[in-house]
Amino acid sequence: MALANRPAPRIVAIIGVIRVILFLLVLVGVPLVELYFLIQVGTEIGVLPTIGISLFTAALGGYLVRRQGFTVLAQVRQVKDQGEPPALAVLDGALLLIAGLFLLLPGFVTDLIGFLLLIPPLRQHLIRRYVAVLPPGPGQATAAGTRVIEGDYRREPD
Repeated sequence: MALANRPAPRIVAIIGVIRVILFLLVLVGVPLVELYFLIQVGTEIGVLPTIGISLFTAALGGYLVRRQGFTVLAQVRQVKDQGEPPALAVLDGALLLIAGLFLLLPGFVTDLIGFLLLIPPLRQHLIRRYVAVLPPGPGQATAAGTRVIEGDYRREPD
């Protein structure tokens, strides 16, 4: 294993701390933003219409996710029947699952994100961006076209 390609332990620890802080900010920040918007909309149109809109978006989102989910399932089966790995279709299904989760959560910001994730061209764009930033796996060609095979070696005494 090449030691030059490994990040220093201190950098790994700092990255871990940053990830935990970001996770906590999202865990606390998203509900606060949702609460703010629910209160603002509730004061403008009233409590019952706000609750009604929230329930309606959850029901509509569940219906749309289910419909698109069956389409993605058919795509997975079709790709698998062709003998190819259905990785992209599975990623599409994963984004649909995230969309469904966001639509079930009460609030307008998560509903907006959930409905945006229901747009197939946007999902395809996100999948292409995700695949583009993935590092090549072992034995796969890199951007330069060279093939990297990872392994360990030791020098035998002469």
